[in-house]
Amino acid sequence: MGHRYFVNRNICPGCHSVQHRTLYAGDYLAPPIKSYLEAFYAPQGGIEFEYLSEARYILEECLECGLIYQAEIPNDFLMTKLYDQWIEPAKVFGDDDDLGSYAEYAQEVMMLVAWLRHTPAPPKFLDFGMGWGRWLRMAGAFGGDVYGTELSASRIAYAQSEGIKVIAWDEIPEHRFDFINTEQVCEHLPQPLETLRYLAASLRPNGLIKISVPNGSDFKRRLKAADWTAPKFSRNSLNAAAPLEHINCFNYQSLLRMADLAGLKPAALPWSIQLKYRLSSEVAREALKIVLRKYFRGRYLKRLYFFFRPA
Repeated sequence: MGHRYFVNRNICPGCHSVQHRTLYAGDYLAPPIKSYLEAFYAPQGGIEFEYLSEARYILEECLECGLIYQAEIPNDFLMTKLYDQWIEPAKVFGDDDDLGSYAEYAQEVMMLVAWLRHTPAPPKFLDFGMGWGRWLRMAGAFGGDVYGTELSASRIAYAQSEGIKVIAWDEIPEHRFDFINTEQVCEHLPQPLETLRYLAASLRPNGLIKISVPNGSDFKRRLKAADWTAPKFSRNSLNAAAPLEHINCFNYQSLLRMADLAGLKPAALPWSIQLKYRLSSEVAREALKIVLRKYFRGRYLKRLYFFFRPA
C-alpha cells in the first residue's frame, strides 16, 4: 500500500525514461532532512511532521536526460497544505516586493513587448504559477492582456483584487497566448512534461514560452558535499532539489530535452532588444549572463532561463 499523503514516480517526469539510478535516500523524520525542513520553513510558517511519517526523500537521476527528481512527492492534498498553510501567506507576502524585483519585471516585459510587435495589440500574457501576480501587474502596466493561474487560494484572491483575470487549469485551452511565463514553476510540477505540452498547445503559432528554473547543473557535486545548512544561492546550496518543493532538478540538457519532447524549440531574443531595454546600470551584468548562458549552457548561473516557441 502506498503512502497516504505521497505518490511515487517510477519514470522520469521530464522525458518518461524508465532508466534511472538512486543518488540519495533518507527519511523525512530523520537528520539531515528533518533539520533542513525545520530551519527552512521556520521563517515561513512551519511543518506538521506527522504528515511526513514513513515518507522518504529519494533522489533519482534519469540516465537518459540527466534530470534529477524526487521519487516520492506530496499528493494534491499535501501540496495544497504545503503552499497555503505551511508557507503562511502573511509571512511571505512581501518577499519579492522590492524595487529590484520590479525593475527586473519591467526590463523583461519591455523586451517581450518589443519582441512581440508582430502580434495583434495588446499582447496576451499568461503567468502560469503567478504567485501574488506582481509580474502580471507589470505586464498589464505595459498594455498586456494578462491572465494568471495559481494553486494557492490566498494568492488567487489577492491577484483578483488587483484586477488580474485568474483562470483555472481546464480553462487554459480556451485561450491562445502570445507569451506564457513559467518563472520558478517547472521544478515544482509533478508532471512537467505533460504540463509543458498542455501549455504549448495554447500558444499562438509565433508565441513564446519562458522556462526559468533553479540551475541543477552542479547538483551532484553539491550533494556529495552534503552541506544541508548552506544558504540558498550559495555554492553548496542544495535548494535546487529542496525536499517537498523542488521535486525536479534540471540541468541544461534535461531542460532542452523536455522542451523538445513538448514540441518546442529554443528562441533567441535579439541582442538589439536585450541591450536596448536593459536599464543602463544593469547592462554589463545582464550581458555577461547572456554570454554565460549561451556559451557555457548556463552552468555558472543560479538559474536556467530560456525562451521557446512551437517547433
